[in-house]
Amino acid sequence: MILPGASLGVLGGGQLGRMFTLAAHSMGYRIVVLDPDPHSPAGLIANQHIKADYRDRAALQMLGDECAAITTEFENIPADSLEFLERYCPVRPDAAAVRIAQNRIHEKTFIQEHGLATAPFAAIYEAADIEEAFAGLTPPLLLKTASMGYDGKGQLPVNTPDEARVAFGKMGNTPCVLEELVELEREISVVLARNINAETAIYPVGENRHVNGILDTTMVPSGADPATTAAAINMARQLADAMNYCGVLAVEFFCTGQGELLINEIAPRPHNSGHFTADACETSQFEQQVRMMCGLTPGNTLLLSAVVMTNLTGDIWGDNEPAWQHVLNEPGAHLHLYGKREARPGRKMGHINCLAGDVDSALETTARIRAALKI
Repeated sequence: MILPGASLGVLGGGQLGRMFTLAAHSMGYRIVVLDPDPHSPAGLIANQHIKADYRDRAALQMLGDECAAITTEFENIPADSLEFLERYCPVRPDAAAVRIAQNRIHEKTFIQEHGLATAPFAAIYEAADIEEAFAGLTPPLLLKTASMGYDGKGQLPVNTPDEARVAFGKMGNTPCVLEELVELEREISVVLARNINAETAIYPVGENRHVNGILDTTMVPSGADPATTAAAINMARQLADAMNYCGVLAVEFFCTGQGELLINEIAPRPHNSGHFTADACETSQFEQQVRMMCGLTPGNTLLLSAVVMTNLTGDIWGDNEPAWQHVLNEPGAHLHLYGKREARPGRKMGHINCLAGDVDSALETTARIRAALKI
């Protein structure tokens, strides 16, 4: 076990790194952030901020020498850098797990190889693969870059091979997945924590609503039926076991109109849809991240209140700071801002958790706040 007083490292200094740092500080740990941005939200509050590229070996060695364990804030940290750090101290999740989630082709193939369902897809490495891929898929389809896509970026709808070839060119002729669009009943996610002894704690399932490819709202408990909820939890647990995972893992699912449950994607880190845990559960996902990397027992994931989480993007800033009194005057509303210097359309700047006795009541509070803030 790695106990309070030790130094923990995090690669990435955005909002997830900031919330991890806050949780770790409250537990008595020192935090070292490696991020090239001198104004990174996590770096501003860490004990030490190493301002360097994620591939800078000298900076990585400094981090490895300083820390008792290291984690990541997002999955696009180079896996080679994680492998390098594994020479110095435990890296949780490890490079092998992160590498799976960095590439949609590898991710979806891994999921299917372990008997779990995804939407039908084909790997596109070059334009010549498109014709054969269309022969095995039913339009409408989405072409998605295999790596670096997030929040709806790096994907285009296509209905014909010609459209797919044009889209493939727009994406720089980089490897992609061509995937069937499914008829959605709802989207849900499972966030879990698993330690080095395979002890696993699973949070209540959340129901997610997206706007323009960005998560807008998460509601907990979800509206999924008990059988679907149990199946999603079981699939997420199977996936974590197959990856021999250590850390916090999020698994996003499509619930289709035909009653299928399909894994959309995984995130080897705390997740936007798990932000409700900070106010509505006994243990937040960020405290779990600390616990998992330090070899501790998972905290209790008991849901204390129904909750609706709403993302705040830069769209609502305009020329002025939003009127936060509309949030702070609601007794059941909890405001979380990320300390980012510049508000831009689509950029995640914070979130609000609205707690109530049931989801409908939490949605009513959320609706009042959204109207006041013009979300």
